Amino acid sequence: MSGLTPCAVIEAAAQTFAEGGIIAYPTEAVFGLGCDPDNNSAIERLLSLKKRSADKGFILLASDYSQLQPYIDESAISEQQKVQILSRWPGAITQVLPINKNISPLLSGVYKTIAVRITQHPDVITLCRKTGKAIISTSANLSGQPAATTWQSVIQQFPTQLDYLIKTATLGKKSPSTIIDGITSKILRA
Repeated sequence: MSGLTPCAVIEAAAQTFAEGGIIAYPTEAVFGLGCDPDNNSAIERLLSLKKRSADKGFILLASDYSQLQPYIDESAISEQQKVQILSRWPGAITQVLPINKNISPLLSGVYKTIAVRITQHPDVITLCRKTGKAIISTSANLSGQPAATTWQSVIQQFPTQLDYLIKTATLGKKSPSTIIDGITSKILRA
């Protein structure tokens, strides 16, 4: 992981993603753990690693809206609502949207919605572009523990369990993303 050029780091992370690996990477405020949202065995491994309930579901990060479309039920979103949804991105705003019923229930947990975000972090944007798809995002911590805000704190919580770690900084936001209902605009987490 060390000694690689920024391009080589993302290339290695994308290869790990394609092979079903678990990646740690910086986001706007904290480090995230992620994997391919279409690989159930990787998702199950991520749940086990975090000791996270499958009922909770996950956030998906993407570089653009087209990468989120396979996971969203766009037929349940009006054109006016879509304009409003898109106007909130990119940034540290996660939106809860109607879920495409053909995706893994591990992504949504017990909900009929899915949490999605178009990120501002350049490394995650590049990773998503390289893989051509969204990445699962859950905070890099064991359930109930503080989220890692540096790559060094990721290693403290997961010294050997991860397949790849992108060792760059977060964007320095002080709190995790705001979560809103993308359809009603109701704030679910400030």
